[in-house]
Amino acid sequence: MRLCSSCPLVWISGFALEVRKISFEACGLWNMMISMFTFNFMMQSSCSSVVRMKWWLLVWLLLFLTRDGEPQNSKDTVRGDNPNLSEVWDEKEGLEKDCNNGDIYQSCKVSGPRRVFGDAECCMTHVNTILDSRKPNIGFQAIERLQQSLEQIEVNETTSLCVGQLVALLLKPGRRRAGLHISASDNHAIAGAAINNSRVNIRLPGDFLSSLSDTMLFCMVTWPRSIWNFTSEELYQNRLLGLSVRGKNISGLRERVNITVNTVTVNETQSPRCVFLNFSTKSFSSSGCWTIWEPGQTDVTCSCDHLTYFGILLVSAPLSDTDEAVLTYLSVIGCSLSLVALVITLLLFVVKRKLHEDVSMKVHANLAVALILLNAHFLSSHAAASSSDSTCFYVALALHYSLLATFSWMALESFHLYLLLVRVFNIYIRRYMLKLGLAGWSLPAAIVTVAAFTEPGAYGRVALNIADPNGTQICYLRNSALKMASTLGLFAVVFAFNLVMLLVTVQRLFGFPHRKRFGQGERGRAKQNISTLLGVSTLLGITWGLVFFSFGHLSTVGQYLFCILNSLQGFFIFLWFVLSWRKSGPSTASSKTPSSSS
Repeated sequence: MRLCSSCPLVWISGFALEVRKISFEACGLWNMMISMFTFNFMMQSSCSSVVRMKWWLLVWLLLFLTRDGEPQNSKDTVRGDNPNLSEVWDEKEGLEKDCNNGDIYQSCKVSGPRRVFGDAECCMTHVNTILDSRKPNIGFQAIERLQQSLEQIEVNETTSLCVGQLVALLLKPGRRRAGLHISASDNHAIAGAAINNSRVNIRLPGDFLSSLSDTMLFCMVTWPRSIWNFTSEELYQNRLLGLSVRGKNISGLRERVNITVNTVTVNETQSPRCVFLNFSTKSFSSSGCWTIWEPGQTDVTCSCDHLTYFGILLVSAPLSDTDEAVLTYLSVIGCSLSLVALVITLLLFVVKRKLHEDVSMKVHANLAVALILLNAHFLSSHAAASSSDSTCFYVALALHYSLLATFSWMALESFHLYLLLVRVFNIYIRRYMLKLGLAGWSLPAAIVTVAAFTEPGAYGRVALNIADPNGTQICYLRNSALKMASTLGLFAVVFAFNLVMLLVTVQRLFGFPHRKRFGQGERGRAKQNISTLLGVSTLLGITWGLVFFSFGHLSTVGQYLFCILNSLQGFFIFLWFVLSWRKSGPSTASSKTPSSSS
């Protein structure tokens, strides 16, 4: 009967396991019902081995096997039976939802329930994704929101966070008299000690920290690739270093904050300049910051009297004091000489009425007027910077307008040359000079008007040397973006067109076949062609193209050439005007162009 004695035990064990499985779905009353059923079964069993067992031992065994478990994968059970775990689950689920939300104001909240480190990582993850999109304006907004959100994180001790291109350090320093040292690498930041392979070292003054009780934030932001368009300037390593305190605007510190950036590579044509990011204007400024650096050093220290996001711009190396003084004198002498020569040119044009019949002379006269305005306002811009705001505003606006008018009339000189050399025939244009005048004077006026009304404070005092904001100032356009678009951008288009016309002129002058024997007549013709070429180059403003060579290795040489040739442009035009008038002789009507009818 061996088989009979073992059968009930096997059956009971299987039954108990089945009951255990059922108990995961329904507990409580089920345990009692299973126990009673098992007891009745034992009493009715015909096997002697089971009958001899103590009933209370079997009941105890079944109760042990069928007790309520704690399944780890059942979310409903956790939420219903354990309040603490339920809160953790809700928080995690909400955090994932916020991180996947496309709105930066949802993932980087600045109010509401107590902010924890999970919220900080979520916000940093979202901002890191935005930085990868290579959109500077959106990136600026994201950085500002990140700062505001991280400041709300509650901390009891110094904590470092790193997500992608972002490194943050949250600390509550308390009362420290000797100051605080922050060191950061590409993926970690600590306070109170140095770190291996550090990129940045920051010294905070003791008087500022002694009264600090709120959360302090250090954040290092690195763009994955360049997004800056500053002509000769570039943000070193595309990196910004932020310092802030929750709920406070720190500025005007007596003891400055010193930020040292290590292993900065600067070539001989560049110079580092410490700046901070102005979130309102989305531009950089060096106000309140000193740059401590000497040629040959690998570390650059920015000493600033406020807290915000800082960076290092690599700009063209500034001129020496001697070169700057020499260039200033050359500019004043050249512009003054040109101003006098252009006034004489305009008087000759007014007095000699026969010159009015030559359309080319009329175009030259309009260019002379534009250059008179440019030289006059440029020479007075430095003095206007020391006068009232209204005077400085007028001079700045007039200087910008006269510069644009000069570019416009140089382009119209090129257009007139195109009609004479390329079109030649059928070039009659009704009211030709009226249309040229509208184009030459109205287009600059429209640009200046738009700049003045769309950008309040666009015109005013600006440093002559951007590397030295506290140096010599003049009255001109202050907005860097408008300055680049309306001056350098417009001139680039004009210069390209004028350069093409200069090449056409060269082809017309020297493209004809030469005689086999180069006699005296040919030498005279060559001199005349060279003289014509130089005159045309002056009228088209080709020498202004030296601005593209005033950076890099040719910086000093390029600036000397630019200063000398362009300050004397008015004098060269005077010489060209006089030579053209003498060559025309008493019968000026013969030089009348086919397009002179109006």
